[in-house]
Amino acid sequence: MEIPNDQDRAIILGEYILKNKATVRATAKQFGISKSTVHKDVTEKLEKLHPNLHNMVKSVLEENKRERHIRGGLATKHKYEEQRNVRMSNSSF
Repeated sequence: MEIPNDQDRAIILGEYILKNKATVRATAKQFGISKSTVHKDVTEKLEKLHPNLHNMVKSVLEENKRERHIRGGLATKHKYEEQRNVRMSNSSF
């Protein structure tokens, strides 16, 4: 597979985030690049290359930012539920 140039990559990343309502972290993982690269591409490069796409991606990223505390809380809840389930299954009655 051919590696896209910076301009193409910025547009590809922006379209992916928009289509999937993905976070920067999820996008970086999907494409095997750093979160810093994703962020720089969709905030700086995309703004110059494709302003309309940039504005739509920006709104998705802002929504993700507003919701991050909810996702973090759910992850913590899940972690402690799993720990409780392990303790319950290991205890003898």
